Amino acid sequence: MTPLEAQQAAARVMARCDELAAISAEPDRLTRLYLSAEHRRANRLVGEWMRESGMQVWQDSVGNICGRYEGPTPGAPALLLGSHLDTVRNAGRYDGMLGVLTALETVAYYHRQGRRLPLALEVIGFADEEGARFGVTLHGSRGLTGQWPAEWLACTDVDGISVAQAMRDFGLDPAAIAQARRAPQEICAYLELHIEQGPCLEAADLALGVVTAINGARRLTCTFSGEAGHAGTVPMGQRKDALAAAAEWMMAVETLTRAADPHLVATVGCIECLPGAVNVIPGEVKLTLDVRGPQDAPLAALLTALLAQAQAICVRRGVGFASEEFYRIDATACDAELQRRWQTAVAPVQGRSLALPSGAGHDAIAVAAQWPVGMLFVRCAGGVSHHPDEAVRQADVALAIQAYCLMIAGWEKGESV
Repeated sequence: MTPLEAQQAAARVMARCDELAAISAEPDRLTRLYLSAEHRRANRLVGEWMRESGMQVWQDSVGNICGRYEGPTPGAPALLLGSHLDTVRNAGRYDGMLGVLTALETVAYYHRQGRRLPLALEVIGFADEEGARFGVTLHGSRGLTGQWPAEWLACTDVDGISVAQAMRDFGLDPAAIAQARRAPQEICAYLELHIEQGPCLEAADLALGVVTAINGARRLTCTFSGEAGHAGTVPMGQRKDALAAAAEWMMAVETLTRAADPHLVATVGCIECLPGAVNVIPGEVKLTLDVRGPQDAPLAALLTALLAQAQAICVRRGVGFASEEFYRIDATACDAELQRRWQTAVAPVQGRSLALPSGAGHDAIAVAAQWPVGMLFVRCAGGVSHHPDEAVRQADVALAIQAYCLMIAGWEKGESV
């Protein structure tokens, strides 16, 4: 694809992102939830664009919109491209949608030239990555891979509508969920383009980056148990101040994490102090700890060190400490060969390639349980995402489409993963 063709394709992508952003449940902000009327409208519109790109189109049994650009041999395995079409509440217009629409432009490029690959190209707009309606993420990609738990059908939204009822209202059959599952031999790999949702590419002054892994995460509730007392009568040397112990540990969390692997992050996001009176020494503090990283072993080592530091601080201060893990997801490594191919495709269009992990989750997490996955990040302004100010440059999108076409050219030459 020439630079001019890429610029024209990027202009179409930006315009289509605007069109999709107009499909919202709220007039002044973008909200498009799973199994809603807006979901149906978005699928219909993307399906039309798929047909214009020479694809056969269908909606599967969990609401994913799918298109297939057949190879020379009908029924050949497919290279799957895409991302998601649902949003968080009050969203930006590029998270998810950019990946679907750049994939469409890549297929359209082959269609206009009448070229076919030895395999099929498929584009998918996943139905529910964000989980904003029912509190469960990855409905679409877990349906595709056959990982949809039966209990998800009973999950309800804020209006008390269950997933099962919403599926029926949408025109889907809850008993047919398994039909969305694709057999392993039907797909050879999955490629997902996404905005970075962070500031690293912008800091490096680069448009594109190759994703190494999607971070694993551990979330814990931590409790510091001291002794409440009168703020005016208990001497400083005789206090068992739970908040002082927690504050010292919070600083240690920052210090230890900064000294560890640069891709590891740790956050204390919520804190509750009891009894919470201006004239009472805090007797108990509850807080949350979120630790993430692209490799499970360093992540586990950091968490062990942080909890050991909490215990040491509490022993010295005469305060109790306890922790309980309430969420865990392992890191998802991107396929090494697909990373290499992305790097080979990115370097010619921007001069060099940068590798970086993803701190946020993606549909690739679910897909990786079945097929090799590779991800490409596109710079977003200020690292802002899940917000109306989310923004990308058209020139960056053009480079991304060029890299996408170069990436797929390897399969055109008959290479395999």
